[in-house]
Amino acid sequence: MRLRALLGTGSLGLRLLTGEDELDRSVRGVMTTDLRDPGRYLSGDELVLTGLAWFRSPEDSEPFVRVLAEAGVAGLAAGEAELGLVPEDLVKACARHRMPLFAVTEDVAFATVTEHVLRHVSTERAGDLAAVVERHRRMMSPGPAGGGPDAVLDLLGSDLDLRAWVLSVTGRAVAGGGSAAADGPGGRPALQPDVRARLAGEHLAAARGGRPGPYRAEAGGGVWSLFPVRSTAGSPSAGRPHSADLAEPSLGEWFLAVEDDAGEWPTERLDLLQGVTQLIAVERERRDAGRTVRRRLAMEVLELLHAGARPAEIAARLRVAAPVLLPGLGSAPHWQVVVARLEESAERPADEYEAAGAAADAAGKTTEAAEAVRGARCRALLEEILLDPRTTGAPHEGEAADTVAVTHRGGEAVALVPLPSLSGTRDGPPGTGAPGGQGQASGGARPDQGLSAETLLAAVREPLECGLAQGGRLTLGVSAVVHSAEGLHGAVEEARHARRVAAAREGRVCAAGHEELASHVLLLPFVPDDVRRAFTARLLAPLHDYDRRHRAELLPTLSAFLAADGSWTRCATRLHLHVNTLRYRIGRIEQLTGRDLSRLEDKLDFYLALRLS
Repeated sequence: MRLRALLGTGSLGLRLLTGEDELDRSVRGVMTTDLRDPGRYLSGDELVLTGLAWFRSPEDSEPFVRVLAEAGVAGLAAGEAELGLVPEDLVKACARHRMPLFAVTEDVAFATVTEHVLRHVSTERAGDLAAVVERHRRMMSPGPAGGGPDAVLDLLGSDLDLRAWVLSVTGRAVAGGGSAAADGPGGRPALQPDVRARLAGEHLAAARGGRPGPYRAEAGGGVWSLFPVRSTAGSPSAGRPHSADLAEPSLGEWFLAVEDDAGEWPTERLDLLQGVTQLIAVERERRDAGRTVRRRLAMEVLELLHAGARPAEIAARLRVAAPVLLPGLGSAPHWQVVVARLEESAERPADEYEAAGAAADAAGKTTEAAEAVRGARCRALLEEILLDPRTTGAPHEGEAADTVAVTHRGGEAVALVPLPSLSGTRDGPPGTGAPGGQGQASGGARPDQGLSAETLLAAVREPLECGLAQGGRLTLGVSAVVHSAEGLHGAVEEARHARRVAAAREGRVCAAGHEELASHVLLLPFVPDDVRRAFTARLLAPLHDYDRRHRAELLPTLSAFLAADGSWTRCATRLHLHVNTLRYRIGRIEQLTGRDLSRLEDKLDFYLALRLS
């Protein structure tokens, strides 16, 4: 705002003493001081308020005003409460340095002047920035020619001093300081992963509860305002079908996280930030549209696999898909499959709707349309998971983002993940099964290893466990890397089996990998519940009863004994027991159950019973 506008505000009690020709100066801030030399604290364009406590003699005025003039302040306002009137020599010094000088009557507090100036400055900045945002709206809408969300977030930092990030529901930094490997805007530290994960969980929980944005959250020792990035008018948000708009929020949704001081924001600033989210929504939809071709190719390959097509036909389709997924690739990619399923209620078994032809009935089972909505939401979530550099091992944000094709069939999401071979290995046409190298592949994953269930969990467990609806679950299965079209059908089935293993575990977010399918754990999820209960009760119930009556810790002792492979010394050491005490406990276990822990068959039965319990 300008000094002339301040002078015209009667409630501020300002009276101009000198500097009528300088009233068009702009004011960008306020500083209150009674220091004799406040120069080190001035940055220019401030209105300086002083109570004149520094004034001791007429000689003090000249050096004080000279410091203000050299710092480029907009004007000086002196209070009359201390001395009654502003000293004449201060008026003369301001006139010499062309420094506008105001007198502030003693019944007006400096806080009133400060609040008035800051409120108007903030509004003017918001108006100026709104014009810039509108310019960026036109720049971003066409797509690649635009400045992107980072440009707008940089403006928020430089013009309004707001630290802001665009985050996904997994805590991935889409734009802003946190998307860089080092520092954020203005050299500030990047947003740490644990803070991003916490904010993502808070966003999901608030959206699930129906709270209208923006909403506040605490993370990393600070307070944040979270603004959902909703779809633009007339278009569904990325990853959300039209039919899902009345259901839960999209699990592929982005949101704008703005660090603030938990105070009340003016309407102008809130409107501005809502406008920023609209810009980001346009960018989100542009990126999502760019993945349409990849989704279609993935669906075509998946339909061929479901139809039992010949490997040659699948290989032909992969020869079309590979250049789209990996443009410029000269060697055959390796393929990996990730399967995900989203369950909305713990009361429904994980695979209740996997049988073909499951239809709605009076009991309220999921209809085909609702199943498709859930599958689309799961697909959007799986895309976000695989876009996260923490899951792919990519050294930079988004490096592997455009190589993954995710589709959905019913309520299940399926991702085809290409892992390119390295130069220097034996090449062959995509999909022909030419062997690849064992070195580092694009995105940081080795072709012979690929993605792992552990890395998927590390990326999404924390925010989703906070944000999924009560009883909701996400289960993931990861296949081994395959080198040909012939192996792709088996990879899909392998990932599905691994997901079923994950579904048998406790927890809201679970994952299992292909390596677990070569173990007894593959069999355990498919044991009927009544068989489980009967088997475990027959073996373990006597031990439960004995421990409850005598606090003998026989069950923990049994578990430790099996974990030590039947070694008396190692088991006694782990339990901090004398070997004789351990032998007594094992003898009691054998007596109560009628089993012999020196026999392999009995050891195996106990081991399985403990795993099933």
